[in-house]
Amino acid sequence: MKRKLLLLTLAVLNLATNFLNAEETQGQRDARMKWWREARFGMFIHWGVYSVPAGVYKSNQNQHIGEWHMLDFRIPVAEYAEYAKQFNPVKFDADEWVRLAKEAGQKYIIITSKHHDGFAMFHSEASEYNIYDATPFKRDPLAELAKACKKHGIKLGFYYSQAQDWHHSGGAASGRAPQPGANKPVEGLSANHWDRAQEGSMDEYLDKIAVPQVKEILSNYGKVAVLWFDTPVGMTPERAEKFLPLLKLQPKIVVNNRLDSKKSMGDCETPEQKIPETGIPGKDWETCMTMNTTWGYKSFDDKWKRTETLLHNLIDIASKGGNYLLNVGPTSEGEIPEPSVERLKEIGAWMKVNGEAIYGTSATPFEKKLPWGRCTKKVSGNTTTLYLHVFDWPADGRLLVPGLKNDVKSAALLVGRKKLAAIKTPEGVEILLPLTAADKISSTVALKIKGAPEID
Repeated sequence: MKRKLLLLTLAVLNLATNFLNAEETQGQRDARMKWWREARFGMFIHWGVYSVPAGVYKSNQNQHIGEWHMLDFRIPVAEYAEYAKQFNPVKFDADEWVRLAKEAGQKYIIITSKHHDGFAMFHSEASEYNIYDATPFKRDPLAELAKACKKHGIKLGFYYSQAQDWHHSGGAASGRAPQPGANKPVEGLSANHWDRAQEGSMDEYLDKIAVPQVKEILSNYGKVAVLWFDTPVGMTPERAEKFLPLLKLQPKIVVNNRLDSKKSMGDCETPEQKIPETGIPGKDWETCMTMNTTWGYKSFDDKWKRTETLLHNLIDIASKGGNYLLNVGPTSEGEIPEPSVERLKEIGAWMKVNGEAIYGTSATPFEKKLPWGRCTKKVSGNTTTLYLHVFDWPADGRLLVPGLKNDVKSAALLVGRKKLAAIKTPEGVEILLPLTAADKISSTVALKIKGAPEID
């Protein structure tokens, strides 16, 4: 019996994997993934009713992330739902958000259509617990974002919490420990629930809420570039399979790897808040990160990363062949916090000059980290362009590209396109730089060489 169950599970898993990939050839997959691989930089938006309490519950500050507020304090379903009546983001301007992403050099946006608290940020027929029906706002932000993204040439994707749902009966919940000041849960409940209203069948929840809502977001907003699932608590292969037919609605969509509990399906790996030391060779991957310490807005979180750190992250990720999905957490009024805006504009100023060294590049050919920075590359015919991202400008103006044996065709700074002398030496290629760095955060040298990189 156990063997039969194992074989059945493997069969369902294989079916799901084949369906998710639509039995593509490698060429078809490459064509579908092409825009995503070239984009390298996107905006993550965590926005929901959790922005109303903004991380504070009965004078207790949440030391965890803002969007987990309901679970962290074990807030009863009916009590938490009262926040929706206060959620009226009248300052929300979809065009402004999309223009900010474009100015920052981001090529796609992924927004939370429903997070773990079960509140839908779109007009849903499957549940009245949504921004149109349950708040004074009476608008559909996803529809407005879809229109703005189409206008500005930015691709739009949706995050959807398919398994964890702390509002609808039957939704899963994480076993994370509560914050100080949390309510005591009702005794005798199952699956980490703390309120009797959460009890129910997970399969029924999936059939009546999650699957219909995913169908809605894939049907009602034009072209959807990415579907970003999260925290697959309790998601068996059979449960994951419920969502797979919906992908036919968007045949060119990119889907992450968090639909099923084994993370065995999907187009890309999703490291969170960290950059893999050597990337993830042979796989498409995307690191998602916050600008401070939270995804959803917390009024008191002022631990902002410096622009230098964010830019170095972007360059480091690109040099390892990955994408950078950088988060903003708007307020309950619909505004992106000013520190986020400032940093995005500063990144955008750098990208206007250096973007070609990020977009459409592939990973560094150097096995070891370069002592002065990072490298990305592009190949065109018999010419390879190595983009040398110099974090630490050499005091003597001599930049050694260690072990590089190729003949050099040209070398130039991207700032001002100033041509540079490059000399082959026994240790590698030495480039003669100005004594002053072209950019205080990262200066880029475009080094064109003959053929594929040969490195000793």
